[in-house]
Amino acid sequence: MTTTRYDVLGIGNAIVDVIAHADEAFLEAHNMPKAAMTLIDEDRAEAIYQAMGAGVQVSGGSAGNTIAGVASLGGTAAYIGKVKQDVLGDVYRHDMRGIGVAFDTPAATDGPATARCLILVTSDAQRTMNTYLGACVNLGPDDIDEALIAEASIVYLEGYLFDKDLAKAAFRKAAAAAHKASRKVSLTLSDSFCVDRHRDDFLALIDTDIDILFANDDEIRSLYQTDDIEAAAAKVAKSVDIAAITLGAEGCLIVGNGETIRVPAAKANQVIDTTGAGDLFAAGFLFGVARGLPLAECGRLAGIAAAEVISHFGPRPETPLRELI
Repeated sequence: MTTTRYDVLGIGNAIVDVIAHADEAFLEAHNMPKAAMTLIDEDRAEAIYQAMGAGVQVSGGSAGNTIAGVASLGGTAAYIGKVKQDVLGDVYRHDMRGIGVAFDTPAATDGPATARCLILVTSDAQRTMNTYLGACVNLGPDDIDEALIAEASIVYLEGYLFDKDLAKAAFRKAAAAAHKASRKVSLTLSDSFCVDRHRDDFLALIDTDIDILFANDDEIRSLYQTDDIEAAAAKVAKSVDIAAITLGAEGCLIVGNGETIRVPAAKANQVIDTTGAGDLFAAGFLFGVARGLPLAECGRLAGIAAAEVISHFGPRPETPLRELI
């Protein structure tokens, strides 16, 4: 790829994560679909926060976690996301800049507060997410810095952000700016429920604007409404240059450059919390693509990054990933 200032620029929901352990009874009592992401309003966010046990508070958001992973791998990274000019917004910006990520999107001075995601982790390491988007929903085309986009080898779009028309317009503007500068555009589908809500719009975006697609097996089957993962892979190969489909403990399936490659999962020392596994998978994969590595090697790096993040509590690396690869 042409030399650029940044390996990857992420666009997503700037969210502060609050993570705590919970049992199955807690999820049932609060009517939470296990292992899914549910959008909630400010009142429900406050009620869940008061009911959940003691936890940890960290800057997160799916694309934010991916960008943090790219930085941990030794890559150069930038981020576009909307926070409010409040305490959590300041914390988020400080955290991103503290790990070497360029984050200069202007903060909102009024409107909803900075977003937060309340994450309940059960004993099987599955995470159930309740997200109050707050200021995130106001990210739009005016926040897309086309000059910054042109400075990144790959622009990474977070599917969770796709719930608002304003964000859809921002995605289109970012993709157009990236392709104008001969850069690559990638998208993560984020969640099968998200795919169900926006299937037609996602398919249109993928057909016209996306070069690299990330999905897990549930998401890709939902996208193409099939139970056959091979059939889904064959369909997506007609729309994008590269698709990386995660298969949990079975590793991943990569389709691209006329190849279909299966890469086994990297061995994790222990499985504590699966929060951020897909995000860090994308980080390793995009870092490899940005550095011009073969697809199988991109998949290997992705697996290493995902294995590290599931071995501890929280969605971002604790051990510098550059030391593991």
